[in-house]
Amino acid sequence: MSFSDLFDSEFKTRNKGHFSAIVRVATSDGDLSKEEKEFLDKLAVRLEISPAEYEEILENPLKYPINPPYSYAHRLERLYDLSRMVYADHILGPKQKEILTRFALALGFTPGNVNYIVDKALSLLVMGVDLDTFTFEMTHMNK
Repeated sequence: MSFSDLFDSEFKTRNKGHFSAIVRVATSDGDLSKEEKEFLDKLAVRLEISPAEYEEILENPLKYPINPPYSYAHRLERLYDLSRMVYADHILGPKQKEILTRFALALGFTPGNVNYIVDKALSLLVMGVDLDTFTFEMTHMNK
């Protein structure tokens, strides 16, 4: 196996883990809304998830573990995607926030400030910010 094949394989595995985490958030309330389905469809294309992988992950989202990104910027991007899914149907239930908190911990955010990070992330989503604004605000929230 060449180095580039190894990189591609790890990249695909990370994307499947990320997509699977978002599917878990989307289905946490027992229902997949039209908005959530549309978001998943777009995200699958962006993450290079094939139609067969898409169906496999929808059927068993626990099959792929969360692989936390190494860089803080990538963790924020993953948090942004997860937060968008939580807020996709514009209804924030306690179970969805609890799941987002667990995923934020799995992404590598510390237990001491994870609730603050999740609250800030969701408040930014309510305001409808894009990824760049989200990243900037999250990076500078303590300043």
